[in-house]
Amino acid sequence: MTTTALATPDEPEDGKRRKNSRRSRANGEGSIYPYRNGYAAYAWVTTPTGERKRKYVYGKTRDIVHDKYVKLLGSAKLGPVATKSPTLAGYLTYWLREVVDPNLAPATAANYDMFVRLYIVPVLGKKRLDKLSVQDVRTWLNGLRDRCQCCAQGKDERRSKDERRCCALGECCEQYASDRTVRDAWTVLRAALNNAVREEILPRNVAALLRVPKPRRRKVKPWSVDEARKFLEAARQRRDPLYPAFVLILVLGLRRGEMLGLRWEDVDLDKAELTVGWQIQRIRGRLLHRETKTESSDAVLPLPDICATALAERDENQAAVRDTAGEEWTELGLVFTTRTGQPIEPRNFNRSFTTACRKAGVRLIPVHATRKTCASLLVAMDVHPRVAMQILRHSQISVTMNVYSEVSSDATRKALKRLGKSLDSPREGS
Repeated sequence: MTTTALATPDEPEDGKRRKNSRRSRANGEGSIYPYRNGYAAYAWVTTPTGERKRKYVYGKTRDIVHDKYVKLLGSAKLGPVATKSPTLAGYLTYWLREVVDPNLAPATAANYDMFVRLYIVPVLGKKRLDKLSVQDVRTWLNGLRDRCQCCAQGKDERRSKDERRCCALGECCEQYASDRTVRDAWTVLRAALNNAVREEILPRNVAALLRVPKPRRRKVKPWSVDEARKFLEAARQRRDPLYPAFVLILVLGLRRGEMLGLRWEDVDLDKAELTVGWQIQRIRGRLLHRETKTESSDAVLPLPDICATALAERDENQAAVRDTAGEEWTELGLVFTTRTGQPIEPRNFNRSFTTACRKAGVRLIPVHATRKTCASLLVAMDVHPRVAMQILRHSQISVTMNVYSEVSSDATRKALKRLGKSLDSPREGS
């Protein structure tokens, strides 16, 4: 009785060639045989799913295949070995869906997705994951620095024909990626390949073998106490509806998202306390009201008088706006809302802040830079160091006292006290 062995697609079909290859193998070469225009070899490995499968290696010469075969045997002894390797684009899709989205904050996940979609996949996406080399990653990084991203991403081409103004018209705008963008893109790729190593899909992370310089952050000079006072006084005099929001980000150091996500149930005016635990963020086209990113961000903060009176006035003003809106009002329980009760768009708040800076005649700074003015304002308003320690979230009073070594002028202190007292005027007259 005779049997016929069925060859797999990756195996030689000529049985005579297999016999000849066995006779021509050198000692210690194992399963190396002539194949097509070169040589091939295989070893039995355990896959990440626990199955036993053949893993093949190929090359144009016997020596090349022998080296690959020896490395394969070494990898098989160390642990599971994948027999099939996806493209980098395929693996990144899996990584974003199964690892990033379920485990990271939505804003972080959206940021990773952006770097994968715009900077990594267009250049490296078709590379096989196991074939990605250090040279590939270095060439990609250099290309990011030298290639106009408007041209590469077709930004101008996506505009209507009437709005096109640069690359789509053959006039390159030279929109090169910054050093920060290049490093962030590399960081995302490195994180993805680290996960592939942890899941034993790759033996090493080629992106981690490169060193990408960390660019210096531009330090924005925060407002002085006098600039902050001038800004608040101007907003108060104009009766800016966002004045209480400006007070919270300057005096309590709340982040923009924390301030916009503040709920009335988190404000206790009787105890003069405010609980930070929620935030508003726009992520992937959706406006989300979600918990703060980390537990360390959550805190119960005491309210200095200027904050308590500003929030009390905000409560009264919102009640009047609610009555005016009538059935158009949507009750979400937020402290800061639009005229119909909807959350305020973070970018719209940025625009309002910029407008308020111009009207006050003060130096324009980013919203997030207001946090650095918080400590100086607490000193100027004579807030007790223990209260300031809680607001600034310092672990030791000695750190807070270092801040309190800064002394503000008497004129500034008096102006801020007058500002705090002026907040009580409408309430006393009502």
